[in-house]
Amino acid sequence: MSTAPTAPQAPPLPTESTESTESTDGTDGSTGTGGPGRQHARRFGLPIATALVMGNIIGGGIFLLPASVAPFGTISLLAFGVLTLGALALALVFGRLSHRHPVTGGPYVYAREAFGDFAGFLAAWSYWITAWVSNAALAVAAVGYLDVLVPLHESKAATIGAALLIQWLPALANLAGTRYVGAVQLVATVLKFVPLLLVAVGGFFFFDSANLGPFRAGDDSALGAVSASAAILLFSYLGVESATVSAGEVRDPRRNVGRATVLGTLAAAALYLLTMVSVFGTVPHDALVSSSAPFADSVNLMFGGTWGGAAVACMALVSMVGALNGWTLLSAQTPYAAARDGLFPRVFTVKRRGVPTVGVLVTVVLASLLTVYNYTAGPSGVFEMLVLVTTFTATVPYLLSAAAQIHFLLSGRADRVHRPRLIRDLVLALAAFGFSLWLVAGSGYAAVYQGVLFLFAGVLVHAWMAGRRRAAAAGAAEAVNPAPEA
Repeated sequence: MSTAPTAPQAPPLPTESTESTESTDGTDGSTGTGGPGRQHARRFGLPIATALVMGNIIGGGIFLLPASVAPFGTISLLAFGVLTLGALALALVFGRLSHRHPVTGGPYVYAREAFGDFAGFLAAWSYWITAWVSNAALAVAAVGYLDVLVPLHESKAATIGAALLIQWLPALANLAGTRYVGAVQLVATVLKFVPLLLVAVGGFFFFDSANLGPFRAGDDSALGAVSASAAILLFSYLGVESATVSAGEVRDPRRNVGRATVLGTLAAAALYLLTMVSVFGTVPHDALVSSSAPFADSVNLMFGGTWGGAAVACMALVSMVGALNGWTLLSAQTPYAAARDGLFPRVFTVKRRGVPTVGVLVTVVLASLLTVYNYTAGPSGVFEMLVLVTTFTATVPYLLSAAAQIHFLLSGRADRVHRPRLIRDLVLALAAFGFSLWLVAGSGYAAVYQGVLFLFAGVLVHAWMAGRRRAAAAGAAEAVNPAPEA
């Protein structure tokens, strides 16, 4: 087995506390997860970067989330508003971080440069967990819409088989090469917005306030209901960091990444809010609570019959398979980037046809095992549990990124501080950090328990990799300066 290379040293941090016209990171994006000196082609500007953020935020989870939060009542719409404000705070923090460090890698880069290899590893590890657990959740959501077309709910074996098939088809498309990934993604993106826009616009012509149900339906306190529903709804905002992860490929990243992050988040939030309100207002609350395909149910109630719901189910199914297609590649790229820096096992750097094949295979196997476990031994709300686990793991890189911004702000030279901007950026970073902690609290004990197990398993991996790097460095030093013979 080959020895993993020693991780390159992170570039020196800029000394200004909030604003900089020049950065020690360099303006050419030549540093990042690929190591010093790697050049990135800047191929798209603000419009495409904004579309990237919006497209990644609006995945497949939204198609099941109205039913997932319906048990809390319409107070979940209030939770959505609070969540949107928190997501915007995160977006603004990511925008400031990308201005300071305009390189590919996103949360992994920020955590590593602020706090060292271990923090960078935790950010990469938890982001990777978020990606493949999200794949399991998306597969469960897709099965709910497949059930509209082919009844599966009466057979657990058929349900599990369908969930596994939905996960493995995008994995095989990834293994076939990036050209096929792009083709699937293009079709899925177009079909994704059709049912969302149909429900968002058409729902207001059929809106009935009697369908909304109680404001607070459960036994939780108002604060508890808002926290719990917001933790579930965070799944719909995963991807807010998309532009920062690809900052090296954005033209003028200091200017465009932050703007794209905020604009994409606002556009996604507007579409989300319209569709959520429409579904709540067209599907009776009692029916929505038990629905496995709320968008299909909404269209059926709008136009009568089942043809509309079946058409929406087909489009939603293709959309979620497309989301799985993209997230499978993303979940393979995260360990690939960390492996190139020596923080993940070197085997994750193996690529075929432009795709990290080992990462794809490991990701789909882990997601499949988690899907089977949660269907057979987990609680009845499989989708909700998986979503809450991703909420916990996603907050780790978010917390580390917010903490990194606080570190960068407070470690600047006093004579170069622009006080109003310092206060503004510090307030935003503290708000993003507090918001992420609040989401952890809202995830619930069961989700935090599973998430902590996944997270702490990574400590052993880091210990193994750090030990190998130190042994390799000691061997190299001994080869250069051999010890004298006795």
